[in-house]
Amino acid sequence: MALRGYREEDLVSNRASLLIHGGTEDERRAWAEEAARNFGVPLTEVRQAPELAGALRQPNGVVFIADVAKLPLDAQGLILRCLQMQEERPKVVVGVSGTAMAALTRGTLREDLHYRLNQAQVDLQTDGLRDVLKRRWAQQAEQLAARAAALKAAEEKERAAAVARRPGSVTRILPKRKAPATTRKGAPRNA
Repeated sequence: MALRGYREEDLVSNRASLLIHGGTEDERRAWAEEAARNFGVPLTEVRQAPELAGALRQPNGVVFIADVAKLPLDAQGLILRCLQMQEERPKVVVGVSGTAMAALTRGTLREDLHYRLNQAQVDLQTDGLRDVLKRRWAQQAEQLAARAAALKAAEEKERAAAVARRPGSVTRILPKRKAPATTRKGAPRNA
């Protein structure tokens, strides 16, 4: 389902940066959100060149560039340098509307950036991939809803237990009174 080196399922769960093309921007964003959820890190979306440098400096996370063709070529060079030189870098999901080859021929995608991401590409136009992704995303949404419901139930249970322990509540037991200490009078001492 994925082009070249890696399968699409593998690209979601590993740290490899990739080029995702075809489909709508919402589908590309949903794919990047799935990768971010998989790692338990935030998704940082970059739309303009000034936002790019700060986003690429974070050691963890997923950086989603919706359409790299809208960024100038020098900003694409920043992405390339990050991929080549940074050991601790975020997972970079580079989106392209249309196909990557069309962006190359128009000159809106750097050839060296395309070469760097060549082994890790996801083409959302591949037959059946959209259906597979929609089913997987629906299943993940159900799992997230179930987790959220379980967390909410646990919070409600905790809140109810805290109310029961609150001073002045009916279930509170009064403290026991101390029994008076018996004092025996001893013989007086003569000093």
